Amino acid sequence: MKFINYLKTIQDVSIYPMVSLILFSVFFLAAAYLAFRTDKQTMDAISHLPIDNDAPEK
Repeated sequence: MKFINYLKTIQDVSIYPMVSLILFSVFFLAAAYLAFRTDKQTMDAISHLPIDNDAPEK
């Protein structure tokens, strides 16, 4: 039996793709909002974190 046949037997299975799309959209919009809302100085400081050598090596 194919997987699609199992999905057909579940009642209201069509709601799951819509819920996942809404959750993804909310998360993406929140991430985009926070990225565009952050000021340039903070973004510059964050972008230089991996290459800064201020931390002592262990």
